[in-house]
Amino acid sequence: MSASNPQSSRFVRPLFAALGLGLCALALWRLAPPGQAAASFEPPAGLAVPSPERLADLRAEEQATIELFRRNSAAVVHITNKARMQRFLRNAVEMPVGTGTGFMWDERGHIVTNFHVIEQQARESRYFVRFVGDETEYEAEVIGSAPHRDLAVLRLVEPRALAARPIAVGSSGDLQVGQSVFAIGNPFGLDQTLTTGIISGLGREIRSVSEHKIAGVIQTDAAINPGNSGGPLLDSRGRLIGVNTAIVSPSGAYAGIGFAVPVDTVARVVPELIERGRVRRPGLGVVLLDPGLGARLGLDGVGIERVAEGGAAEAAGLRSASQSGRSVAVDEIVEIDGQPIRSQQNLFDALDAHEAGDVVVLKVRRSGDVLERSVTLQWID
Repeated sequence: MSASNPQSSRFVRPLFAALGLGLCALALWRLAPPGQAAASFEPPAGLAVPSPERLADLRAEEQATIELFRRNSAAVVHITNKARMQRFLRNAVEMPVGTGTGFMWDERGHIVTNFHVIEQQARESRYFVRFVGDETEYEAEVIGSAPHRDLAVLRLVEPRALAARPIAVGSSGDLQVGQSVFAIGNPFGLDQTLTTGIISGLGREIRSVSEHKIAGVIQTDAAINPGNSGGPLLDSRGRLIGVNTAIVSPSGAYAGIGFAVPVDTVARVVPELIERGRVRRPGLGVVLLDPGLGARLGLDGVGIERVAEGGAAEAAGLRSASQSGRSVAVDEIVEIDGQPIRSQQNLFDALDAHEAGDVVVLKVRRSGDVLERSVTLQWID
C-alpha cells in the first residue's frame, strides 16, 4: 500500500521550494533544510541533569524518556553546508547554503544523514558537523551516497577524541503499529529537539530524490519538520529503527504524517557506502533504449538497446538492438514475474525488490512474438 500515492502527485517538490511558492496542495515533501534566517535559536551551554529526588517525582514513562534522550542526544549532530559565494562588489565569503540533521554511525567518525541534506552542493562547498552536547565542530567530507534510498554518509576529517557514542542499531522487521517512537533532530534550526509519537503505519512507499521507490517505510505521528532530515527515529529502548526523511503536509510543515527509511534498509546500505562509496544494485546487464525512441518505434514496454557481453541478459538469450535498412529489431521487456512493464520506472521498481543472484522471469516481445526468459540478476554499479 502506498502512502497517499505520493509517486503520482504533481506537487512533489523539495520543501524549501514549496514554501517559497506558497503551495497548499497536499503533497509529499522531503524535509529539505530551512534557510539561514530560521536558525536564530541558541541552545543552552549544557543539559541540566535532574536530581534523583526530582526524577523520583516523575512517572516511570517520563523517567524513561528523559534517560533515552540523555543517552542518545549527544550522537545527533547538526550538519551545515557552507559555500564560497561572490557578493556584489565584495570579496567572496563563505556562507551556509543548507542545514540538516545526522547521527553517529560508529566511533570512526562516520555520520549518517539523508542524501537530500547534502544534495545541494555548491562549488567549493564544505560540510561541518556540530555535536551540540559539547559544542565541538568538525569539518566533514561526503564519502558515499545512495540517492535511490535517500541516504548519505559523511566522515569527519579529523575526528579526534569523540565524547559521544553511536546510537545502538535496532531492527525494523518486527515493528508494530502503535508502539512508541522518538525523533531527535534540528527542526527550524532548534538543536536537540525531541518529539514523541507512535508508529502510525508500516510498509509504506515513498519516492526518493531520484524517483526510485523506497519500500517498507515507517509512518509516524511524531512531529517532524524542516531540519529533521537525516535524524534518528528511535524505539522505546533507544535503538535506531529509522532515518526521518519526509512528511505529507498541506503547508510544508508538520501535519501529523511523517516517514522514516527503515533501519533494515539503512543497515544494508551504510556499510557499503563506507566501503565502496556507492551501492551496487541488482540488474539485467543491459543498456535501455531511450524512451523517446521507443515511443517512435511504437514500443509498449521497455526496449533494450545493448546487451552487455558476458552479462545476465546475454546468458538468458536477450539481444542488442539491430537495424537492417529501415527496419529496427528491438527486444522489448513487457513483463517481470507477472508484473507489467510499461516504463523504465516500472522496470527499476521491479528490480529494486530483488538482490543479485535472484532469478526473475521476463516476458520479451521480439518481432511480434512474446518469449519467456529466466534471468539470474547480476550486480551493477
